[in-house]
Amino acid sequence: MDPAPTGVQSPGMRVLVVDDSDRVRKTLASGLRAHGMAVETAADGAEALTLLNGLAFDVTVLDLMMPRVDGTQVLKALKARSAKPRILVLSARDQVQDRVDALNLGADDYLVKPFAFEELLARLLALGRRTFTEASPELTCGRLSVDTATQLARVDDTVLTLTPKEYALLELLVRRKGHVLSRAAVFSQLYESNSSASDTVIEVLMSTLRAKLARAGLPDLIETRRGFGYVVA
Repeated sequence: MDPAPTGVQSPGMRVLVVDDSDRVRKTLASGLRAHGMAVETAADGAEALTLLNGLAFDVTVLDLMMPRVDGTQVLKALKARSAKPRILVLSARDQVQDRVDALNLGADDYLVKPFAFEELLARLLALGRRTFTEASPELTCGRLSVDTATQLARVDDTVLTLTPKEYALLELLVRRKGHVLSRAAVFSQLYESNSSASDTVIEVLMSTLRAKLARAGLPDLIETRRGFGYVVA
């Protein structure tokens, strides 16, 4: 289960890991963060539901056998919601009926313990892509194209050299094209809730990203709406 570098990055994806094993939580959180994801953890279903009620996640990794509130109860609680994360069940239960029951309760995928980190990462990335409705992994905005599968952004034929956080910011804004996002909303998508960083870091990221876009010929791609936030129109 130990995570190994794969070269795959998924900056901007927000993941909740729910497992009563301290080792599993810490190992997964460390591995996923190394691949550019913002990760929160919960030791049981009750803690998970509290986080899910307060934060937006792209994917939840959910164990089934936990104290207090188990994974099945979490699935039942989430099933009635119109807005919910994709759910990857990660469980030692390996019977066909266990998988069928979880999928019928709203799980999107099921992986049996023990597992290979590379497989879990690949499944998370696939679920993350399914969270959005575009048929193609490529997002376009005029001369800009963002390939969410390879995490590369191009202006015409020029590849932008972006840091993971700069890429995450750009992908987020292009995905939400036409929607104004406040600084706090952007921060909540790019950083974990217990991050020591301040949301003023978004201004720094915005500045460096705009400078790189300007050098590539797109100085006005991202607008600032004073008092409201940022938007790609």
